[in-house]
Amino acid sequence: MKIKLGIKTISENSPTYFIADIAANHDGSLVRAKKLIKLCAKAGANAAKFQHFKAETIVSDDGFKKLGKITHQAKWKKSVFDTYKDASINFDWTKELMKECKKNNIDFLTSPYDLNYVDQVRKFISAYKIGSGDITWTEILKKISKKKLPVILATGAATLDEVKRAVKTILRNNKKLIVMQCNTNYTNSDENFKFINLNVLKSYKKIYGNKIILGLSDHTPGHTTVLGAVTMGARVIEKHFTDDNKRIGPDHAFSMNFDTWKFMVNETRILEKALGDGIKKIEKNEVKSSLVQKRSIYA
Repeated sequence: MKIKLGIKTISENSPTYFIADIAANHDGSLVRAKKLIKLCAKAGANAAKFQHFKAETIVSDDGFKKLGKITHQAKWKKSVFDTYKDASINFDWTKELMKECKKNNIDFLTSPYDLNYVDQVRKFISAYKIGSGDITWTEILKKISKKKLPVILATGAATLDEVKRAVKTILRNNKKLIVMQCNTNYTNSDENFKFINLNVLKSYKKIYGNKIILGLSDHTPGHTTVLGAVTMGARVIEKHFTDDNKRIGPDHAFSMNFDTWKFMVNETRILEKALGDGIKKIEKNEVKSSLVQKRSIYA
């Protein structure tokens, strides 16, 4: 299977496609957002991804006040509603962000978190990203799938039945689907490695074969899981990106920075060379070794 995503073609045999999720790390500044686009492009990203949402339509202020701040939200100084409000982007930025990505030869992607945004971002993006939180929102899955752009589906905090239902919904209208294993815990703890469950990629491959492209959306420290996922066939990788992990904000702490991102991409490119084509043979660089090492008979 092959999917044209922006200026790249993704397949089982293609180089890994890296998505830098800038998310809330723009900190409310268009200048910062553009800076991060430039940095992630220099670090080897193939796309910069943002999130289009309004606090009023993505979270319930009253609901979160009753629930309280749990998991990674416990460290947020502001309320959940106000944090999302600060993290939202002005829609007027969209064209500028797209132009900046084009200027730096990378794709512009976003996750639209309401039905109106699905329509509004269509002309600016190379693909739709559906966040894990919307995997059970059938209405938005249908709407996005009918837009005929490639769809990237994250499957964090979901059951296999929920994944199957979402994939089935999308494939009815759109065959250009990338399914990403994901663990939606943002605490940046080493304990999270126990739950990333990369072997789910094998399950997806067994269930769907060549009907989908495999991917990984990851929030664990470093890039160990990335190398593991690529070895298992993932060809699209999404990690958060920032320029400073010490900045105040909901996503900075667990994001990759310029140096760690660049190292991740370089290590992945080395791994891709090492994976080879799977055909056992005497390789070109070991022909002479074959002659001098193997046993022989002579008279």
